[in-house]
Amino acid sequence: MTTESQHRRPKIVVMGGGTGLPVILRNLKGHDVDITAVVTVADDGGSSGIIRDYVNVVPPGDIRNVVVSLSQLPPIELELFQYRFNSSDQFLAGHAIGNLIIAALSEMKHGIFGAVQELSEIMRVDGHIYPAANEPLTLNAEFSDGTVLKGESEITAAHKLVKHVWVTDSNDENKKPAAVDKVINAIMDADQIVLGPGSLFTSILPNLMIENVANALRTTQAEIIYICNIMTQKGETEQFTDADHVRVLNDHLQQNVINTVLVNTQKVPDEYIDYQRWNEMSTQVKHDFKGLRDQHCRVISADFLELRDNGAFHNGQLVVDELMNLLGQCGTRYM
Repeated sequence: MTTESQHRRPKIVVMGGGTGLPVILRNLKGHDVDITAVVTVADDGGSSGIIRDYVNVVPPGDIRNVVVSLSQLPPIELELFQYRFNSSDQFLAGHAIGNLIIAALSEMKHGIFGAVQELSEIMRVDGHIYPAANEPLTLNAEFSDGTVLKGESEITAAHKLVKHVWVTDSNDENKKPAAVDKVINAIMDADQIVLGPGSLFTSILPNLMIENVANALRTTQAEIIYICNIMTQKGETEQFTDADHVRVLNDHLQQNVINTVLVNTQKVPDEYIDYQRWNEMSTQVKHDFKGLRDQHCRVISADFLELRDNGAFHNGQLVVDELMNLLGQCGTRYM
């Protein structure tokens, strides 16, 4: 056995968007693993949405936060990259400096994929960051009442039960969205693929609805792990159990692809959640362990809860500790 093979680092692909993805990546960064983050490009809200409307680039907000989570730059430089102009600045009001830099690099490199690779070098990123597609995508949703909406922010604001989502090319609805080869190769070469945590329909599924990504997930030999949400989301996943979340993923991928589910069993204290501040949160996700086993899932249930700011979130360190345990169970593959 060669020295190179003895020191091969396990390859982990983490897929998602929103605020959940950086939580996992920040805690993975300190481990001896080869990290690839695949980031959704279907966000159309806030500063990202405004930049997208005027500059016609992939919305940069999720990418900016992922870059920071994996960057090895000093805190002051990361603080500058994340700085958001206040409302008195009029023209620049609400924009984060990092979003503007990503938009500029996208024009210079003729696409978001090359821009993010260049930015990763500048920001001393420990790992790989791959936008799910090289062009902006539009998220589409059909609701349980038969109505259809376009746009991540519109879908979220509707607070209606989502039946099905799909993505289209924002610039050409007749063009089939596709991930670049590096994304597909990362999925196929991975030892572990992590989905979430994050909004089921607007952060996780947009990546999976790209056809060649879905095909890769159906055929990869990697263990596919879903980090189930702690709270349901108003309208979108109200009354969902953990098994319902997995069922939606499997149904969209037309195959039972989820191998392992991480489920939080720690109770969120009554009256703790500030529902006015965290208005997307609804109730704590209920458990249906039989429903999970019926979908051939291994279930790992533990305390993954972090209570802060009157909200319920995943404790990134506890989640990553479990991911490392799962890699250790197949330790002979990495020696």
